[in-house]
Amino acid sequence: MSNTETDPAELLCRDRPGEGVTVLTPREVPLGGPRAIRVRRTLPQRQRSLIGAWCFADHYGPQDVSESGGMDVAPHPHTGLQTASWLFSGEIEHRDSIGTRATVRPGELNLMTAGHGIAHSEVSTVSTVSTSDTATLHGVQLWIALPDEHRDTARDFRHYAPPLLGLPGATARVFLGSLAGTTSPVPAFTPLLGAELTIEPGATLSLDVDPAFEHGVLQDVGSVTVAGTALDTGELAYLAPGTERLELANHGDVPARVLLLGGTPFTEELVMWWNFVGRSHEEIAEYREAWQAQADRYGRVEGYQGATAWLPAPALPQVRIKPRRNPA
Repeated sequence: MSNTETDPAELLCRDRPGEGVTVLTPREVPLGGPRAIRVRRTLPQRQRSLIGAWCFADHYGPQDVSESGGMDVAPHPHTGLQTASWLFSGEIEHRDSIGTRATVRPGELNLMTAGHGIAHSEVSTVSTVSTSDTATLHGVQLWIALPDEHRDTARDFRHYAPPLLGLPGATARVFLGSLAGTTSPVPAFTPLLGAELTIEPGATLSLDVDPAFEHGVLQDVGSVTVAGTALDTGELAYLAPGTERLELANHGDVPARVLLLGGTPFTEELVMWWNFVGRSHEEIAEYREAWQAQADRYGRVEGYQGATAWLPAPALPQVRIKPRRNPA
């Protein structure tokens, strides 16, 4: 996933614990190509920069790719983070500089570790569509910040298809961490939780969760309340550490689907700009310069067939970083 904004904000991110339920409203951002699809971005923003180590959340679709042109993001770089791709419908072809060629499909996690540096492309085109299910693109793209001791780790790619877990009045797919007695085998660099939950009409789902975690509930479809707080499509409910039991209720007459994210508060300061996560303005400038020079730091993506061989980085801002912190 690339942050394709032409003038991306340069952020200093530091989380602080809060209390109660805070609702984060997304902003719309274009993603990829002349007929760019629109994505709803809930992280980062002024109210909150991270939830655990989750530092970026884009929610998109449902989009008919024959009308929107789909997703076509040319090879682009990442440092200091992992990208987690999760689809509800559609297909995306992933290629990276490790040599991976993989298809992102609904209900399957594709987790790419950038570490010191990686490049990848993402494409969903009309020519690859063979059924009505693949014609509709709908999903989320998430970033996970790597802690300082692991942020220069080697490039990596993992795929995992979690089993469908039956719960009272709901189903779940746990793709990272542990929930409801099931644990994902995919390793994480900080304590994390990632799960898709589908709640039956009129049902209430109560889940035991780790009180050391902060949690976010991203509303996808249906009508859901989180601890009594109603969410609109694309909104994200934040719950501070201390929550031991999470209650989700579906007040509609169709199934409701949410994404549950969690983790221990990430206490390190992060500088995020474009597709880079670092610790200082100088590091970000170094990462950008290496990408513009097509240095070996990121490697090469083979087989991408788009009109642009690689995605140039935007110009760096002329000002120093200004701190952006969560409210106390």
